[in-house]
Amino acid sequence: MTLYKLAELGANEKHVPYTTEDVAKNVGVSQQTASRRLIQMQHEGLIERMKEGRNQTIQITSEGVRELTGMYNVLKRVFEAPKTDLLLRGVLFTGLAEGSYYVSKEGYRKQFRAKLGFDPFPGTLNIRLSKEDLSERRLLEGYPSVYIEGFQNQKRSYGPAKCYKAIVEEKVPAAIILPIRAHYGEDVIEIISPESLRKRLNLKDGDVVRVRTFLNPN
Repeated sequence: MTLYKLAELGANEKHVPYTTEDVAKNVGVSQQTASRRLIQMQHEGLIERMKEGRNQTIQITSEGVRELTGMYNVLKRVFEAPKTDLLLRGVLFTGLAEGSYYVSKEGYRKQFRAKLGFDPFPGTLNIRLSKEDLSERRLLEGYPSVYIEGFQNQKRSYGPAKCYKAIVEEKVPAAIILPIRAHYGEDVIEIISPESLRKRLNLKDGDVVRVRTFLNPN
């Protein structure tokens, strides 16, 4: 609610003047509570505060904007007509070759088989989304996912991930995998499939790829 009220003042776009008293009145809490809340939000990297002479200014950080976007996407899903799928488009590129390393781990593979219904080809298809599709990518995270648990072996621990069942170019069953600790920015999605998507669809770097994601994890 505090982030929302600050956004109403335009703090999502620029530094705006404020006082803790103003924030307290807007949010409906005491001035002491407002002060503690702002300190906590700054500690979490959601806001940035500056002092300019006698005046104080505040701005929502990019992390704070992401938090607001997540709230918006959930509310949008609640109040709009339900969607059954999302279409994402992006450009294929060669990744860091880490996908094949992680996908090949049996701790992940047995979960893919049990929860997604297929044993994935040892590698991921990496797609960089267009700016127009970023909003759909953000919307996707507001929907239920297939949760892949992290695990540990004798050498190291491996983090969890979220998966969304999909189909590539309306032909090949697949899944979008979003690691909790991602190697790429939010404009990149990684796709796993039971077969090599590059070979099956004759794809090369620079090709535009369409991925239809199903929003019901079952």
